[in-house]
Amino acid sequence: DTLWDLAIAEVEKRENPDDDDVKPGEVWEKSILFMGNKNGGKTTIILRCLEREESPKPTLALEYTFGRRARRHNTPKDVAHFWELGGGTSLVELIRIPVTVDNIRSFAVVLVLDLSKPNELWTTMESILQVTRNHVNKILTKLEKTNPEVAAEIKQRMWNNLQRDHPDSALVDPFPIPLVIIGSKYDIFHEFDSEMRKIISKTLRFLSHYYGASLVFTSKSEALLLKARALINHLAFGYDKSKSVSMDPSKPLFIPAGLDSMSQIGPPPASDSDLGKMRANTPLELWKKVFEKTFPPKSFSDLQDTKDPAQDSQYAEYEVDVMRAQKNQ
Repeated sequence: DTLWDLAIAEVEKRENPDDDDVKPGEVWEKSILFMGNKNGGKTTIILRCLEREESPKPTLALEYTFGRRARRHNTPKDVAHFWELGGGTSLVELIRIPVTVDNIRSFAVVLVLDLSKPNELWTTMESILQVTRNHVNKILTKLEKTNPEVAAEIKQRMWNNLQRDHPDSALVDPFPIPLVIIGSKYDIFHEFDSEMRKIISKTLRFLSHYYGASLVFTSKSEALLLKARALINHLAFGYDKSKSVSMDPSKPLFIPAGLDSMSQIGPPPASDSDLGKMRANTPLELWKKVFEKTFPPKSFSDLQDTKDPAQDSQYAEYEVDVMRAQKNQ
């Protein structure tokens, strides 16, 4: 092919992308943004998905890597772009860099929540999802003016995980792009008191169902990492969805999007008298109050304990460091 042929093919692909029916010889590209608690295990999960045997380093701000897979022999490799936001919630505004009008159709979010820190769980989830949702909604508003069909398709796709006439249609508010919630450090969480585990598991089931997300608990154990990897490979390379489901609170949860329901989750874990006293306008608000009664949110700032990257040996740069030392002097 000449350069012009390639350019024409690229433009046609952008104008008529149809992921479900990728033509032979065409490359499919997806992007996934990993966000969540600081030191929650995001890098470990990415390395595991890409089958890289290296030890994870702390993520600085926003990092990028990619993975490639061939669907069949002698075909071009599909590409998945992996973005990772470091610093917990302190740098969440940086999501504007990877999530853009051009790639919104092929974008997904993975939210990694550290199960060993329940007091930070709701705050982290809420602040990250709020900022991301606002940003995606702005992009969709732009798209409605320039390419209304694509905007309509993205909005419709949010509901595709729920079967038609699902009894919870009026009670949920699906996230505008595909979302996976990963509860990390299950090995530590497993040592918690059974009542605490029940409250956390139930709340995360409610949140995942409410946002139309898949939910999986993971730890360093190979079997659990494989389950998380299956969900991420589905988003990144279009591999088949896993059909297995685990809702037993005494075991690690694994619930693909759309397979749970409010009736199976049950009411928020609080006594009737407590529920009667709580004033909440929405189910989300009620669950938040119940959860924060048991696990009051810590007023923590991710920025306080951010080490100065200039002092970090992994970013040493001799000439720059000498000039900097001179300047400081």
